[in-house]
Amino acid sequence: MRSHTLEQLAEHAKARESHARVVRISDGNEAVIYNERIDGNLEAPSSVIEAARDAIRQDHSALITDNNQRYFIHVHNPPRRMIVIGAVHITQPLAQMASLAGFDITVVDPRGAFATVERFPGVTLMDDWPDDAMAKIAPDSRTAVVTLSHDPKIDDPALAAALRSKAFYIGALGGRNSHGKRLNRLKDLGFNDETLARINGPVGLDLGGRAPAEIACAILAEAIQHLYKGSKG
Repeated sequence: MRSHTLEQLAEHAKARESHARVVRISDGNEAVIYNERIDGNLEAPSSVIEAARDAIRQDHSALITDNNQRYFIHVHNPPRRMIVIGAVHITQPLAQMASLAGFDITVVDPRGAFATVERFPGVTLMDDWPDDAMAKIAPDSRTAVVTLSHDPKIDDPALAAALRSKAFYIGALGGRNSHGKRLNRLKDLGFNDETLARINGPVGLDLGGRAPAEIACAILAEAIQHLYKGSKG
């Protein structure tokens, strides 16, 4: 690996930017692919570049052959994160399930009595108000945001921050009537219908469950679906 490539990988990792190192096996020429940019001494066919971008989206390294040339695509994605607003009863099983699925979990709730180590062992807890917490965390394209407090004073600032970010998934607890009122409040903050469509509400896939753990399972399933398949599922 060239020293320049190593420096690039370190810079992208520090910035939490998804990227991939592509190496042509025959001569070791390589390039780093990120966003729409390619940097390196490898002139790869467009099909290889697209395969690398698809590998980044799928979060899976690959060995491919194109025109009798073999290429190794090594994906470097930052760890997945899930920010949960509201340390409520659904949050407890969701934090456990999401952690097992490979997410770094942060639970935000300004109500200190709710977000306790006893209720959430091993979970990062923040007792900041959501707008302050979201500014510190800075959600990116590898971050899911889920609001569960069912309190507009807590959920709405978090949703507003999430909508201004590149979070790959945004979910909000509440029935259709509550969600309609929520959208109207966010419209008053200047968000248009296209932007508000990013919010999944009522949150979670329609699995039919009602118990906290069942709802948590539906939320996690929907977040994973968005991660790999996009908002259309």
